[in-house]
Amino acid sequence: MTAIADRIAADIAANDVVLFMKGTPVFPQCGFSAAVVQILTEEGVKFQAYDVLKDPELRDGIKVFSNWPTIPQVYVKGEFIGGCDILREMHANGELKALLAEKGIVTAAV
Repeated sequence: MTAIADRIAADIAANDVVLFMKGTPVFPQCGFSAAVVQILTEEGVKFQAYDVLKDPELRDGIKVFSNWPTIPQVYVKGEFIGGCDILREMHANGELKALLAEKGIVTAAV
């Protein structure tokens, strides 16, 4: 593994829900990232976000790590879940709530 892959793996292992995004949860820098933040917030999930725009090595590294070409990317308990479209669909049909419950993620849906 490369140093960036090791760092990504450590970040994912250290947090139950991880979002690699453009910008921050308070100030997303793209609509897809904003949509994922909104979904996770609606689910009432605490998550750790990493801004790939501040770190070009992370921006490229996460795409290789997950073998997924786009950002944002969401991981739950170390498992890659997907990007914006997948999260939207899972949220809309209840799969995301079920997955979070199955993984033992505490939610406080608002």
